[in-house]
Parts: sequence; structure tokens; C-alpha cells
Amino acid sequence: MKVILKDDIDTLGQVGEIVEVKDGYARNFLIPRNLAIPATKGNVKSIDEIHHQKTVRDNKKKKEAEKLRDAIEKTSCTAEVLVGEEDRVFGSVTTYNIVDMLKEKGFDIDRHNVLLEEPIKSLGVYTVPIKIEKDLIANLKVWVVKKGSAEEEE
Repeated sequence: MKVILKDDIDTLGQVGEIVEVKDGYARNFLIPRNLAIPATKGNVKSIDEIHHQKTVRDNKKKKEAEKLRDAIEKTSCTAEVLVGEEDRVFGSVTTYNIVDMLKEKGFDIDRHNVLLEEPIKSLGVYTVPIKIEKDLIANLKVWVVKKGSAEEEE
């Protein structure tokens, strides 16, 4: 069955392309999810409108992502950690901790989008990249500060 793609699909193609797929894939997956429409004569003539709608959607999504990036970059998070002798940190600050701190500030970010190469294991100020969109990255300042030493807690 020939269909016109209404959205970019990695394994098939770009918006507006006419592709040949199996009937079941088109009827049960692509068309119900509004990812494609059947390639009829009338629909083929409307490819320009599909391109226009995709451009409008992408521009709106990009503006929202840029607003989110700017808001995240204006924010800084403080992680209070327990430290022992010589300011050695017990445990570490991980992507889970960063996501929790961002949730407290009102941002809903998936932990897979926090591009922390390895957990933070020492005190200081760190810049943590956060992926907003595929080419848009925000830099979040994370302060890792002393909560108290282990002897004081006992």
C-alpha cells in the first residue's frame, strides 16, 4: 500500500514522501496514529499543505523548547550531600537527583535527557548539559555543597 508520510519516521522517510509499506502496517499503525495518509490522487495534491502543517508544528515546538532552555539556564540547583573527613562525599549526585531537583523547580525532564557523563562525587559547582530537543541543549548549574559531616549526624 502506498502512503504519504505526515511526520518524519526514521525507518521510512521524511514528511510528504510517498512510500510503499505493507497493508497491515499502514492500516494498523501509521494511519491510526496520524503518521500517514493513503496515497490517493486527492491526497497527493495536498502534499504542500502537509509540508506547511509540519513546518508550523516544528516552529511552535522549537519556540517552546527555546523557552524551556532559557528557563533552565537561568535556574541553578543545590545538592546537599553528606561529607566525611577531608570533604569526601558519601555517595554521589546522579541524574536521578538532578531530575528530582528540577521537578522541585517545576521542570519535567526525563532522566535520559540529563547528559551527565558520570555521577558527581566531589563538592563544587558543575555545569550539567540537558538535552531539550535533538539539537538544543541547556546548561544547568549544579552546586554540590556540604550538608554535614558523618560525625555530626551520629
